[in-house]
Amino acid sequence: MKVLVTGGAGFLGSHLVDALVERGDRVTVLDNLRRGSLDNLSPHLAAARVTMLTDDICDYGSVIRAVDGAELVFHLGAQSNVMGAMQDPWYSFSTNVTGTFNVLKAASEAGARRVVFSSSREVYGEPESIPVPETAPLAPKSFYGASKVAGEVYCRAWQGAGGAECQILRFANVYGPRDRDRVIPHWVERAAAGEPLVIYGGEQILDFIRVEHCVSALLAAADGPEQGPINVGSGTGTLLPDLARRIIQLSGSRSTTELLPARDAEVVRFVADVSRMRDILGVEPGPEPLDGLPALRPAPA
Repeated sequence: MKVLVTGGAGFLGSHLVDALVERGDRVTVLDNLRRGSLDNLSPHLAAARVTMLTDDICDYGSVIRAVDGAELVFHLGAQSNVMGAMQDPWYSFSTNVTGTFNVLKAASEAGARRVVFSSSREVYGEPESIPVPETAPLAPKSFYGASKVAGEVYCRAWQGAGGAECQILRFANVYGPRDRDRVIPHWVERAAAGEPLVIYGGEQILDFIRVEHCVSALLAAADGPEQGPINVGSGTGTLLPDLARRIIQLSGSRSTTELLPARDAEVVRFVADVSRMRDILGVEPGPEPLDGLPALRPAPA
């Protein structure tokens, strides 16, 4: 079938495109390349297996052109960094709220069957307890989390008004090849250079999940019953100091860790309740959430 992937040149988006091309779908990617890269799609572009539109989801005309004829829309296009949203809240709002509205409106008007919306564990803010079920209150503590709550609300509103079906996935901390500017790739780079790994606060316990499992969740969300929202995580917590030590050990680095004060916008504790992911999507993350780290290991400096 014809599929649109917004943000398809980015980290998670490009891995999803790989899977869609492999199963034979006709894929269009809409990406402004602010964080994405054509290098992530180079084999598909060279073989003309993907149609690439370098446009912005904030431009409604671009979205209408991209979604034409698509049966399915994976909406991953977003400003997806907590601290980046604090530094530029207007871009976060326009991309994550206005852009999501544009995608939902265009998909509904074009007759797309379903939109799979990539939300975030940031919608919960600082949860009262862990693991966190999908029924937990939505209380974001960052502009990024707030923008994802707004996107979810618009998904429900468009579906309720007779638009495209919407399946909402709330991703925990995704990691894997092609990622950048988040904690794991940042620390891997610093360990390779023998530089200190900076930890803000030191008490964080977070849920990390390999990108391959997230792609499986996205594909399952497109074809299964509409029963969102669904957490997508490992269901296992990792202390950030333990993560730092593991990266240093795997890389054979001379790096040390450096502790700085916590940053107010960042969530301290999150572990997902992944019961619905297992039961509805049939995705099993496995017992060891960090088993993908060796594949990211560079040679030490």
